[in-house]
Amino acid sequence: MDRTVPRSGNDTIDLYIRTYYSLLRSTREVPIESLVEAHAHINSALHVKAEEPEFDPAAFTYCVVRLPECFIGRVRLVVMGQSSPVFSQHGYADVEGWQLVAAAGRRRRTYFDGQETLAVYIASRSDIDDLIPILTAYQIEARKLHRLLHQPELLPWLTESLGQPMSDELLSRLSGATGIAAADLARLGRLWQEQAAGHLLAIAQTPPFLSVRLLGGSLADYKRATRRWWENVEEKVAAVTFEQRPVYFVSSNTHSMANLLSGYALRQENSLVEFIRQAGSPDLQAEYEAILQRQVPGRLQNFLYYALKKYEGVTPGARDRRIAHERTVGIYRVPSQHVFDVEVQVMALNELRPEWLDPRLQLPGIEALAHSPALIINVDFPLGMAAYQILSEIARNIAEVRGVYVMGKAATLNGRIGDVLIPNVVHDEHSLNTYLFNNCFTADDIAPHLTYGSVLDNQKAISVLGTFLQNETYMAVFYDEGYTILEMEAGPYLSSVYEMVRPVRYPYNEIVTLYNAPFPIGVIHYASDTPFSRGQNLGTQNLSYVGMDPTYAAALAILRAIVGEEIQAGGRI
Repeated sequence: MDRTVPRSGNDTIDLYIRTYYSLLRSTREVPIESLVEAHAHINSALHVKAEEPEFDPAAFTYCVVRLPECFIGRVRLVVMGQSSPVFSQHGYADVEGWQLVAAAGRRRRTYFDGQETLAVYIASRSDIDDLIPILTAYQIEARKLHRLLHQPELLPWLTESLGQPMSDELLSRLSGATGIAAADLARLGRLWQEQAAGHLLAIAQTPPFLSVRLLGGSLADYKRATRRWWENVEEKVAAVTFEQRPVYFVSSNTHSMANLLSGYALRQENSLVEFIRQAGSPDLQAEYEAILQRQVPGRLQNFLYYALKKYEGVTPGARDRRIAHERTVGIYRVPSQHVFDVEVQVMALNELRPEWLDPRLQLPGIEALAHSPALIINVDFPLGMAAYQILSEIARNIAEVRGVYVMGKAATLNGRIGDVLIPNVVHDEHSLNTYLFNNCFTADDIAPHLTYGSVLDNQKAISVLGTFLQNETYMAVFYDEGYTILEMEAGPYLSSVYEMVRPVRYPYNEIVTLYNAPFPIGVIHYASDTPFSRGQNLGTQNLSYVGMDPTYAAALAILRAIVGEEIQAGGRI
């Protein structure tokens, strides 16, 4: 384990962090119960009722979205490790032979042994700072839920509903007997579908008694895992000689860049329209017709990208056909293997078809891309300090960095969900450094492509240790200092950038200027949470189609910057 436990700047949060890091030094499993008191005392903005006997549906929903569904009522022990060799060294020789499971709201390579143990691959200490509070909050709220549901008259109702979605009658009965709002129960019903009654019955019958164990955990373990991750990329894209190619590094997601560059969705418009009209939801159909008739300001391209995702979800072979098309235009996808779950896309600019690009990328002089040696390396945004590990590893294995661009979700203290936020100051809670940099993006780069939200530039961001590791006192202190964005990756990325432009390791607890970086640095966040709205988070809301608007506006700004750089460079080596 990294022996430098980061301070949060808040005494109760700092005590909580010290508590679980000290317990995780044990070579045996640690009961989550030993963390409940420290967790409750931090008064987390995501867990506002932790110390109250009343059930907190927002916190519970936030947790279950970020845990695999098999977790409910079955898992007793969570084991964390950096790679398959680490698990093997500690007696878990075949975790990758277990059932691969996933959570809707977190990307982690996770395996279930079918009995009581969950093996979780972690990329950095940030996964610990994320997972431990989630497990603790889940146990607190699941036990409250157990007390509410463990009533003789409720168990038969749940048993009768096994294997089917919760009916309005069952929701009404449960709400009346437990005092939980029907809307909160219905939200769980939508998440769990036909498994809802079974999950509630499992919680009603047996409250959770979770334990956790950390395998390895040294900085060297994380670095070895990151090296194995990059070696997999080099192996899978063997035709590319990375050490001879300049690179634009992007941290975003696995859909927006590929959709904008490949042209696949736009070339499938007829099939997607047919799907929308025949199988799409009424809301989806109405949105499409409104866009065509210019009754709403939505962009047809963005809508088709959204429809493509829905289409692939129900059409056999559709995803494989898209990936095959992407390969014809130099877009290579590399899923991770045997380590943490961060997919990579390698995009060769000289293999793109300019006429197939999203129309918003077809800038004057676009034909210069055919002579560009540059690559875009896009990683599916990692969590916290994994960002530092990944960018540092890539920088050591390429010829030149021509730009670092970061796009991701954030909580906003002064905006609304769906707004786009552009900082030029980032305080990093991992290093306690405050980074000052010239963000290459301004509101003018985003606004022309944004339909529903607003753009706030010249903002100040905090890279926090974990989503639960904030409370209103903590946030208010930073808000008084003008900080309005809470996120998790920008600070670690800037620590890596520091080491790319300076001859020493990043400092600690300093004001650091990166104004003279020899390449552009762009950081864009889109607001997904408003933590000053108590109990309101992405466990209670869904960005859905409208949420694609800020995502694509940000992705377009990044790609237009890259394309513009290469047009201006004229294919320089």
